[in-house]
Amino acid sequence: MIELKDVRVRLAERDVLDGLTLTLPERRIGVVGANGSGKSTFARLLNGLALPASGSVRVLGMDTRREAAKIRRRVGFVFTDPDAQIVMPTVAEDVAFSLRRKGLSKAEVNELVTDVLSRYGLAGHADHPAHQLSGGQKQLLALCSVLVLEPDILVMDEPTTLLDLRNSRQVARVIAELPQQVVVVSHDLELLAGFDRVLVLDQGKLVADGPPASALACYRELMA
Repeated sequence: MIELKDVRVRLAERDVLDGLTLTLPERRIGVVGANGSGKSTFARLLNGLALPASGSVRVLGMDTRREAAKIRRRVGFVFTDPDAQIVMPTVAEDVAFSLRRKGLSKAEVNELVTDVLSRYGLAGHADHPAHQLSGGQKQLLALCSVLVLEPDILVMDEPTTLLDLRNSRQVARVIAELPQQVVVVSHDLELLAGFDRVLVLDQGKLVADGPPASALACYRELMA
């Protein structure tokens, strides 16, 4: 469960988000808005990467101001550019790096890495140089490195922006099959069409909130 109560976020002497009050129990939640509308800031609120100037954000019953470290252990975050998340030379090493603080044996780490790479289509790339993967494969690797930690919630900021249509659809299929609650910030309206709920932000305020058909229609009208 994600709960925001009268949240205001102020950056560079302006309100980036203002007056957000939301309860988000749905499994698939999309967030849309023009550039500068506050979408990415909203995403970062959900794991304590951004903190409200006033109001409160509670995730899984924890307040992001007081328990951000605990929240980040349970809320995975996937950034727009997977290269920003890839830190190790090879695919398997990059996923294993996520498990470094788990106190697992080498055999246990290898088992988890092998399993997650197999589930998400990278089994044949374990020893491949991570930064030489295709764009779609890099995004899958970024996902694997987060999902190997089995987060309760996954937040994704523009996961298909840098991908071609085929890879965008592959990432969309992965998202659809995940058991976790997923919050996706995106300009890709096709990706969000099958979601449970879509939020529309404009100039830091929530201007529409509902099923994809009605919320995205509002967004299209706003952009027109």
